[in-house]
Amino acid sequence: MVLPTGFPEPAQIGVIEVKQYPHYRAVTYTHAGDLRQATGIAFNPLFQHISNNQIAMTTPVEARYTATSGEIDAVPQAEVSFLYPAPNIAPSSVNSAVEVTDTSPMTVVSIGVRGAYTWESYENNLQKLKDWLQEHPEYEIVGPPRRFFYNSPMTPEATKISEVQIPIKCR
Repeated sequence: MVLPTGFPEPAQIGVIEVKQYPHYRAVTYTHAGDLRQATGIAFNPLFQHISNNQIAMTTPVEARYTATSGEIDAVPQAEVSFLYPAPNIAPSSVNSAVEVTDTSPMTVVSIGVRGAYTWESYENNLQKLKDWLQEHPEYEIVGPPRRFFYNSPMTPEATKISEVQIPIKCR
């Protein structure tokens, strides 16, 4: 597993922890519609970008859920990203289907997850983080939730590892 420069190791399975992430660069595809399909639909344009620019693939793949069906009049939306190995990489070309994005350093509350990358697993673990935040009022949410996927589609479902995270800051 090759992580971007300065990234912490994946969270331990079932453990909730506060983690720090450095500035990073990624190529991002925005998907509007069924959030369950976002990562699958985003794969080809993202893979084409890193292949065309000879950028090494890293883990994790990131999915940020910036608007969900629970919001009034909001079309569910996800931003799916392949992370660059280092923040100083500049691609030679960028297709109109994707954009290069820079993410500032952040603090998150995170939980490690083992098993299939299902939407139900995401929702269950997101709720665990929200419950944890209720018990830790010293933190406040400062951004949309995200999920990190660490394994390829060929990895057996039972052994896949992911993280569900919420960006936070101290009050």
